[in-house]
Amino acid sequence: QVQLVESGGGLVQAGGSLRLSCAASGRTFSIYRMGWFRQAPGTEREFVAFINWSGGSTAYADSVKGRFTISKDNARNTVYLQMNSLKPEDTAVFYCASSLRIRSGTRAYEYDYWGQGTQVTVSS
Repeated sequence: QVQLVESGGGLVQAGGSLRLSCAASGRTFSIYRMGWFRQAPGTEREFVAFINWSGGSTAYADSVKGRFTISKDNARNTVYLQMNSLKPEDTAVFYCASSLRIRSGTRAYEYDYWGQGTQVTVSS
């Protein structure tokens, strides 16, 4: 199993920045990809970004391209999401997830393990 713990959420004004962290533990050698998703009240969980654990290839949702950057530190088994130019519509609970399989990477059902989530609130 893989355990994931997110941190770094909080309240920020529009235009500000936050950096989320996700620390993985357990069978981290089995991870193929790490992803970030978010879910606002009354909406479905949506893809934000992913990074391949070994090669480092990344992908982003169109809504965050150019503003968010996903990165990793394999030595620390940690994935980061740097969020800049935040907008009120970015307000959501952000979840870190790990996938053990090769899939598209943009669908929540493709991920095997999830963190507990961290709240990000952007005020206007």
